[in-house]
Formats: sequence, C-alpha cells, structure tokens
Amino acid sequence: MEQEDHIVTVVISQIVKPGCESAYETWLKDITSACASYAGHLGTNVIRPQPGVRPEYVIIFRFDGYENLKVWMTSRDREYWLNQAQNLVRSDPHIQQINGLSAWFSLPGQPLKTPPRYKTALLTWAVVSVLINVLNRLLTPLLRNLPAVMISLIISAVMVALLTYIVMPWVSRVFSSWLYGKSRGV
Repeated sequence: MEQEDHIVTVVISQIVKPGCESAYETWLKDITSACASYAGHLGTNVIRPQPGVRPEYVIIFRFDGYENLKVWMTSRDREYWLNQAQNLVRSDPHIQQINGLSAWFSLPGQPLKTPPRYKTALLTWAVVSVLINVLNRLLTPLLRNLPAVMISLIISAVMVALLTYIVMPWVSRVFSSWLYGKSRGV
C-alpha cells in the first residue's frame, strides 16, 4: 500500500453463503458502526448483490489518509468482525485500495482497475471545466441574491454530486477504451 496524504478508498467484495444474507446484513451494520468510530473515516457505501449482474456484496470504506486507514485495517475491532463473518461468506474478502479521484474511474460490474493518473487528471480537468461553466451559467442567475460565497458553495456541491453520481460514471464508460486500453470491455 502506498502512503499518501489524501483520500484513500478500500473496496471489499465477498460472496455471502445462501441463507446467510440476513445475518450478513446484521454483521454489515455492526462492522460499519465500528469502522465509523475510527479517526479519518469519511463514510461507507454498500452495493448489494444483483441477481444475474453481480453475486457479491461490495463494501466501500473511505478514509482521509493512508495512516488512518492503516489504523482501521490493522485494528483488533476489524479482526474481530472479520472473524464473526467467516461462517457467513464463501471465502476471504477480495480487498482493493484506490487513492484520490481514481475511485471515479471504475466501471460498474467490472473488476476495479484504475487507469494511468495522467489520463484521470486530463479527463477530470476537461469534465470539470465544462461542468463548472455550465453550472455557473445556469445557477448563478437563479442565486444572484445570495452572497458570492454561498453561490460558490451551492455550485460546488451540485458539481460534486453530478460528478460522483452521473457524469463520471458516464464519462468512464464513454472513454473506457482510451482510459483502460483497447482490450478493456464495458
């Protein structure tokens, strides 16, 4: 694992044994609560299995930096909760770590693979440039009675939400052959 002072995301996937889903959901709430008590924890997302699409649970933990992530990953709490899940899952979890904006560049239903940083930086810059100009033109007239700081906060919040949930997943699919190389399927 690389030591860096920016957001670190850990993606854990595992397949739950048939009939153990309810117990796994309870375990998931407990380990998520335990993780949330650690310094630097920025949030946890869970992607549940979808029949015919993805058989595994995908759990995404975000931390503000490598050192705080390392404290969680080597903690007795985490070890305890992993031991509690052993009878609920088919095998050990598959764990991947990604840093910074790379988390935007993952394709749904595909194993997590991040493209070269220069490609993520270039594509992010292009998308942010277009999106900030569009949002400024559309939202600034509607918000003109607010202080400039509030306008900036609102526009940046809308931009981050759009980038995270709509724009970057779409852009990642559209530019997947350039980002990942010709052999990468969508």
